[in-house]
Amino acid sequence: MDNNLEKLAYVGIIVVIGILVYLFLSSSVKRIFKLRINRIDVRRSKTICSLINNILKYLILIICFLTILELYNISTKGIITSLGIVGVVAGLAFQDTLKDFLAGFSIIFENEYAVGDVITVNNFKGKVISLGLKTTKIQSVTGEILCISNSNITQVINHSLDDNYNFIDIPISYDMEIKKVEEVLQRIIIKEIESDDELLDAELLGIEEMGSSSINYRIKIKTQPLKQYDIRRRLLKEIKIEFDKNNIVIPYNQVVVHNARV
Repeated sequence: MDNNLEKLAYVGIIVVIGILVYLFLSSSVKRIFKLRINRIDVRRSKTICSLINNILKYLILIICFLTILELYNISTKGIITSLGIVGVVAGLAFQDTLKDFLAGFSIIFENEYAVGDVITVNNFKGKVISLGLKTTKIQSVTGEILCISNSNITQVINHSLDDNYNFIDIPISYDMEIKKVEEVLQRIIIKEIESDDELLDAELLGIEEMGSSSINYRIKIKTQPLKQYDIRRRLLKEIKIEFDKNNIVIPYNQVVVHNARV
């Protein structure tokens, strides 16, 4: 009885040591990546750090398990040998899973995307909320979550790697003076560039189209990744305010109702 209690105590000590070793190694990995923050891309650093911690966790679990078996005089040599045979059989049985793992490693180390990036996969656009060795989880703006095997991701569009460009078309009434309109638009662009750090550059390209009811000006904007839509909304608001101040008319459809007399 005392021998069993002693063994249980050893098991508890092994588990505690395993947890402490994992916590120490995990914190060491985080510190190493923080020290190299200027050399490694932040997104990639966070993802690789998470991957290393997962590998460490499973390795420590296996070591603790084998140590406990040795404690109970169960030979682990035979288990390790049989694991090699089982690994070959499992490799044949789980080829798709192995493909997912290899694809996951490739995605991470090739820096195709990382947690927090906005990507498009199979016409599904969203933010990467989880990147594992087997699957990737992407959440759209409306909340849907796509869980896709890494081996099924053959083409991906990453919207977060570089600065984004966007175009804004502004309709102007034919009655407006061209010179005045362009001066107002240029003034708005200069003001927004100076006041908005997320707007890296903007350019008035000129008249894009002479439509049936309006002259359409086009503005090209360069923004930080994923900021183009917010800046577009702010810029449109500022344009409307300045146009009202300068009596510049934006044409819109009007419905004229005639009262017929009987």
